Amino acid sequence: MESLTEKFELSRGGGKHNIRPMEGTRGFAVFLVFLVHYTTLIKPWIAGQPLFLAIATSLRQIGNTGVDLFFVLSGYLIYGSLISRPQKFNQFIRRRLLRIYPAFIMVFVVYLILSLLFPAESKIPSPLSRGVLYIAENFFLLPGIFPIDPMITVAWSLSYEMFYYLTIPLVIGLFRLETRSSVSRVAFFATGAMLIIFYCGAYGGHVRLVMFISGILLYEAVNSQRVRTPSSVVGSLALAIGLLAILLPNRGTGIVALKGGILFVTFPVFCMACFGKPAASLPRVFSWTPMRWLGNMSFSYYLLHGLVLKASFAALAILLPSARNNGFGLFWELLPLMFAITLIPTATLFLTVERPLSLVPFRRSMTVGSHDKTWRKGRSLQEESPIEWRRG
Repeated sequence: MESLTEKFELSRGGGKHNIRPMEGTRGFAVFLVFLVHYTTLIKPWIAGQPLFLAIATSLRQIGNTGVDLFFVLSGYLIYGSLISRPQKFNQFIRRRLLRIYPAFIMVFVVYLILSLLFPAESKIPSPLSRGVLYIAENFFLLPGIFPIDPMITVAWSLSYEMFYYLTIPLVIGLFRLETRSSVSRVAFFATGAMLIIFYCGAYGGHVRLVMFISGILLYEAVNSQRVRTPSSVVGSLALAIGLLAILLPNRGTGIVALKGGILFVTFPVFCMACFGKPAASLPRVFSWTPMRWLGNMSFSYYLLHGLVLKASFAALAILLPSARNNGFGLFWELLPLMFAITLIPTATLFLTVERPLSLVPFRRSMTVGSHDKTWRKGRSLQEESPIEWRRG
């Protein structure tokens, strides 16, 4: 157990300043994303049962909110880091690239190799010039913000993340937000979010970008003396409303924007209840150690689990072809098995690539001088992992 703790535990201690539930929240978010791919791949196995297919479809829609929850957490952490002290833009971007690219490149190379080995499954177009351009577009994280089919299915969200990383320092600097009051900043970002939602409701667009602003407002609320922490009941109710609202039928851009607006409100309420009072029931649930460890390796899991699932279902089709259409019980029987299978390669990616190349360098930086240690600790823990982040 001590060996596992050393490998997967990013928090140090369990004091009141540790936002341990945030780690669990990330674990919950990435499990929701797992449900998206699991329910997609299980559908052929329950194809003859319409009721069960409808249930699987609903779970898939709910699972899509996992990415939105990640965006809220990113908005919260990155904005909190930038607004609390001045930072050079190039240094900030360098740290963000170091956080993303080591694990991403490893998975990217795996996809390239598999594209060569299984050309029928490859997304790389021909001729060669178009294929090289497509590879470059994916390497530079353009699919998502731009209408490009991602080679790594989940990598579309990384373009949203990079867009946020590139724009939020510029917005803070251009409008000198670090010198303004919290009330002014809240009014500024809330107005921006409403404009985005209304525009996307009328014309379509990237409405999920408002989830980063939701995280920004969450940061301001957490650090405000005037905003009370919601109870666990209120936080749980907000989470339930947000997850169920996603089941509204997509009848035009207005409904899509409405669902984004509901998540914009409910997810920060849930997060605030989760982060606010360590002894409350909701934070205790999301401080469960296995959920936190999953959250700590969530980026590696996010990148690789879809590929592992696809390979696992392909193997299952060969080994147990008669299992198809054996009832919805198959859905529940395979779910824990497939989830357990995805943990092995994703944990390996975390331990061999993400942790040593993207996380450890920031922890080593905390050993330089006592005063510098405090400053660097705030940087690495706010920006690189949701642990021991101090309020105020």
